[in-house]
Amino acid sequence: MMEIRIHGRGGQGSVTMAELIAEAAFFDGKFSQAFPNFGVERRGAPVTAFVRIDKKYIRLRSQVYEPDYIIIQDPTLLDGTDVLAGAKKEAIVLINTEKKKLDMPGVNVKPLSATELALEVIGKPIINTTILGAFAALSGLISLGAVEKAIRKRFIGDLAQRNVLAAKKGFEIMSHN
Repeated sequence: MMEIRIHGRGGQGSVTMAELIAEAAFFDGKFSQAFPNFGVERRGAPVTAFVRIDKKYIRLRSQVYEPDYIIIQDPTLLDGTDVLAGAKKEAIVLINTEKKKLDMPGVNVKPLSATELALEVIGKPIINTTILGAFAALSGLISLGAVEKAIRKRFIGDLAQRNVLAAKKGFEIMSHN
């Protein structure tokens, strides 16, 4: 079983991204679950979401305490939040940042300037689908086709198209890293 923990802020689409990852895994024929954890919900407040993916039925219903993958949508969460808590040795950390190198011992850091890409493709700094595509390329847990199907199920029209393009862009960039 692969476990993913997503750290973001309210309004960045962390919960939606968790649901899209789980749905894409389902479309790829896997078992999955996604669920959020947050306090008083408000835009800008820290939010954590969790995803599990497996080839067999998932009975576990707790939070993800020892993630294989950590996605950090907002790099300001590095100050004051232990985003690496419980990370498995050599866990992969996908982080939205313009920095090319981050010192995070014990984990494999993969930076992606998702905000810049989202502004370019979607026209807004909504980064979840850009990171979703990058995660698909990085992890191999979900296919790009399943990601597109999940996005098109969630969104319609031009919004769906722009989000699919953002996911494809994130996938393409992470495929070359």
